[in-house]
Amino acid sequence: MGRRNYLVEGGSGTGKTAVCNELRRRGFHAINGDRELAYQGDPETGEPQAGITGVSAHRHHIWRVGDVEALISDRSEAVTFFCGGSRNFGKFIDLFDGVFVLEVDLETLNRRLDGRPHDEWGGLPAERALIEHLHRTREDIPSAGIVIDATAPLQDVVDEILRRVRATGSA
Repeated sequence: MGRRNYLVEGGSGTGKTAVCNELRRRGFHAINGDRELAYQGDPETGEPQAGITGVSAHRHHIWRVGDVEALISDRSEAVTFFCGGSRNFGKFIDLFDGVFVLEVDLETLNRRLDGRPHDEWGGLPAERALIEHLHRTREDIPSAGIVIDATAPLQDVVDEILRRVRATGSA
């Protein structure tokens, strides 16, 4: 929805939702992809798949590509941030003007996961083990992106993202 569009990605527990909320609080147009674009489906075909739960849900957490394309083609906002993770980001990542990858150390990740309720992703032992595996391997993270240290206070993380966006002539 912006003349400039940015993806804010990162593993589970890195702060994507918090960054989205802070960007909105500051008056920026920000889309929480995990809540507004995501569904359970086949990462290759996009076909919806019902009944996927537990650890398997992670592999099938994808965004509606057509909706991402439509939002990006709407130029009514100066800048739009798409925040969240999806297993099919390869189908639309080239549409963004930039990608920010939030990173935290394992200690910070574990502390954040410790605070999650058991009914939220990462609250169960098997989910947590997968999150820690993905944290080590980085296999679900875009390889080309600007790394942001998300262990810093939230305001500093968002300030750094906005500083880098302004350096490209936006925001």
